Amino acid sequence: MRVALFTETYTPDVNGVVAHVKTLKDGLEALGHEVFVVCADKHCKHHYIQDGVLHCPSIAVKRFYGFGVASPYSRKRLKMIADFNPDVIHIHHEFGIGLSGILYAKLNKKPLVYTLHTMYDQYMYYIAPRPLLSTATKFSHQYERFIAHNATMLTGPSQKCDEYFKRIGVKKEVNVIPNSADLDLFDYNKISADKKAAVREKLGIPTDRMIVCFAGRLGKEKSVDVLFEFWAKTISPEDKMHLLIIGDGPDRQALELAADGLGIADMVTFTGMVKHTEMPELYAISDLFASASLSEMNSISMLEGMSSGLPILQRYDELNADQIKTGVNGYLFNNAEDFADKLREITALSDQERADMKARVRMSVVDRGASALATYMFGIYERAIAVADKAYVQTSSLN
Repeated sequence: MRVALFTETYTPDVNGVVAHVKTLKDGLEALGHEVFVVCADKHCKHHYIQDGVLHCPSIAVKRFYGFGVASPYSRKRLKMIADFNPDVIHIHHEFGIGLSGILYAKLNKKPLVYTLHTMYDQYMYYIAPRPLLSTATKFSHQYERFIAHNATMLTGPSQKCDEYFKRIGVKKEVNVIPNSADLDLFDYNKISADKKAAVREKLGIPTDRMIVCFAGRLGKEKSVDVLFEFWAKTISPEDKMHLLIIGDGPDRQALELAADGLGIADMVTFTGMVKHTEMPELYAISDLFASASLSEMNSISMLEGMSSGLPILQRYDELNADQIKTGVNGYLFNNAEDFADKLREITALSDQERADMKARVRMSVVDRGASALATYMFGIYERAIAVADKAYVQTSSLN
C-alpha cells in the first residue's frame, strides 16, 4: 500500500506529532508499505523530495512555536504527490499542509484519514486576544467540523478525541488508536552508568537526589506552573528530590521566574530544547516522570518515559485515568498533598523494588511500538479504502 502522511511539522523539529508520524512511517515501511511524508519546511524556498519526504516552502509563525505554515495550494505540490500516487491520504494537522491533503483526496477521489492530535479550543489563547477567545473557539469548532466532514475515517490517541468530536457536533465514529514510542531508542539498558554519571555532572544535579522529570513543550496547557506550586507546598531540600524540566516553549521564562519566586529554583533544572536522540539519557538519569497537565490525550513524552522504565505520576484526568495502572506503571494524584505522598512512597522503595517497578513500567508499553501502531493504522486504511470505493460506486451509479 502507498500511504501519504501530511504534517505541518517533521524532523528535525521535536514534538509529539513529529514522533508519532516518524514512528508510523518507520512501522509501515517495516511492514513493506511505501510511505510519502508531506511536510512544511520553513528552511526551504522550493519544493523538493529527499528520503521519501516532500519538503514544502513555509513561513515560520512565532505563535505556533516558530513552526512553518505552508500555503494550502501548490500546483507543483499536487503534481509531486500525484507522482507518488498514494492509495490513502492521512492528515495529522489542520492547516496548510492538512488542507493540501484534503484537496488532493477530493480531486483524486482518494480516502482521507484524519488523526486529531490536539483539542484546539484549549489552545486559542495562543492566537486570539482574551476578548475574542469565545469567537475564536466557536470558529475552531466549525473548522474542525469541516475537516471531519471531509474525512473518510477519524482517529485519535485517546477517548478524549471521541468526547471532543461529539461535543463540537461531529457524529462520525472515532477510532481510538493509542500513541506509540520508539522502544529500541528508549531502552534504558543501553545507557551506561558512566554516561548517566556524566549527564548528571553536566546538569549539576547531586548524585543523592531523586530526579523527577517532566518533558514537553513549556506552554500554559502543560500546567508546569501547577507542578511547581505543588512542589513548593510540600517538598523541601531535606527531601533530596530534584525537578528536571526537559524542553522549551513560550512559558519558559515565566516558569523560571515562578520557580525563583516560589523558592524552589535550587531544586529545579531547565534543560532547554533537547534533540530527540538525546532524550533517552535524560530519562535514564531520572527516577520518575511527573505531569500536572489536563490537556494531554495520550502523551508521547510520557510513553517515551515509560519505555525508559519511568513510573508516571499524573494528575487525575477522568478520560485519561485508564492510561495509568496504580502500582504497575505509575500513580495518580489530585492535589499537592497527594502528589507529595506518592513521591515519598516511591522514594521509600528499596533498590530491588525500584528495579522491579522499572521493568514493569517498560513491560506495560512493549505493545506500543512502531509495529503495533502501523498494524492498527493499516487496518484503518483498508477500511477507509473500502468505504471510499463504495461511496464512489454509489455516486457513479447516481450519475
